[in-house]
Amino acid sequence: MPAIDPPRPPHTRSLRSALALTALFVTLAAVPAAAEQPGGTQGGGAEHCASSARLKVPAAERQERSCLAELTTAGTVSSGHTDPADWAGLTPAGLTTPRGVPGIQIDGYFPDTSATNTNHGWKHDAQFVIRLPDRWNGGLVVAGTPGVREQYANDRAIGDWVLSRGYAFASTDKGNTGAAFYRDGAEPGEAIAEWNDRVTQLTRAARVVVAQRYHRPPARTLATGMSNGGYLVRWQLENHPELYDGGVDWEGTLWRAKGPNLLDFLPPALRAYPAYAAGGAGARRAHREMVAAGFPAGSEFLWPYHHQVYWDLTQRIYREELDPDYDGATEAGTPFCEPGTPACDADYAYASRPREVRAAVKKIALTGRIGKPLITLHGTLDVQLPISKDSDVYAKMVRGAGRGDLFRYYRVEGGTHVDSLVDTFPDRLRPLVPCHRSALTAMEAWISRGEQPPPSRTVPRPDGADPAALLTRCPLAG
Repeated sequence: MPAIDPPRPPHTRSLRSALALTALFVTLAAVPAAAEQPGGTQGGGAEHCASSARLKVPAAERQERSCLAELTTAGTVSSGHTDPADWAGLTPAGLTTPRGVPGIQIDGYFPDTSATNTNHGWKHDAQFVIRLPDRWNGGLVVAGTPGVREQYANDRAIGDWVLSRGYAFASTDKGNTGAAFYRDGAEPGEAIAEWNDRVTQLTRAARVVVAQRYHRPPARTLATGMSNGGYLVRWQLENHPELYDGGVDWEGTLWRAKGPNLLDFLPPALRAYPAYAAGGAGARRAHREMVAAGFPAGSEFLWPYHHQVYWDLTQRIYREELDPDYDGATEAGTPFCEPGTPACDADYAYASRPREVRAAVKKIALTGRIGKPLITLHGTLDVQLPISKDSDVYAKMVRGAGRGDLFRYYRVEGGTHVDSLVDTFPDRLRPLVPCHRSALTAMEAWISRGEQPPPSRTVPRPDGADPAALLTRCPLAG
């Protein structure tokens, strides 16, 4: 990406406060992981350490290889080869951690000019991690990260499980990170567009490294990810299907130039929710406005948390990336501004903005024209990316593009955007992580043996479901 200006100071004290308040949930300031010297050993056996020196990541500017006795977070937390802050808040507390996966880990970065990622003390973006288990099943899983997190964000929700099944696993920070990610790129939309390029770049490089390590290319390459990572799966299968055999999209973000997109439904929530929460004469009308914006009746118990943590910051930083002129010289608006305040994001109206804004969104827009099998799953109680404004729409786009035979869509009753909220509301929510595992298993059978997955449907939350059982099982079939 083009060089960026030095970070600009926020224009108000309130912006600094808002960023600090939400850092744990959105940016998750990194605790630098310990970097091994090339060929370094952390208890791994000689059989894999002996081969590590010949592994070269194509086009990487820096790479550091480590031989590890444990590639899952059961070992990488203590060895310093992951960053727990990066995946905090994404999984239920009771999620088990697989063990017994020795292998090689490669940390590094590709050439880049931005420096938002401070992992390893490198202060360099386009960081990646590639993990190569000793006991390989012939496959490779590639992921981009959710939100604006760094390359280790998928380690608990996705990496641990696929590594335990024998997959090689690769993940990228997408080329820029943090709540000020929009400072990257010379033009609106370019910071997000880089995310797509970085996943493509890592996929190509990881396929070469897998062939170096195991003396043959991967028999199957899968793309997967949640939220922004799910968007990346959709984009890759639309634009680079030659690199993949299939993908699993976990509540991917929908970008369409004509909408809907998050710049459509977040401003109404920012306007209506305070009136709803205040009660009184205007509460009923405000509730109708929330539901009309896409936030389903029955999800009200999730609204206070999302208003405090997600909606405002998400609207402002993505609007700054795609429509920076809306608030002039102010950077990413004014946190929790009152409607009627000049340039307030609560009053933002995407449909009335200049055509240049839609041109910026078009750079990252989806079409539905997937070229390889895709499974999408999305929770019906997602109030960060409401399902009726996101995956329901994307499913219609795929079918409208004539690609329905390559697609399955599972609407998961009781699922929400981040699984950690299941710990707070175990009687109302269900975790999506076991549904994602069921979807990956179904994708394996689909592309390897030609076994058709169950038809698209809404997966019900069983009445009286035991939270422990919901954490381990999510059958997709009726």
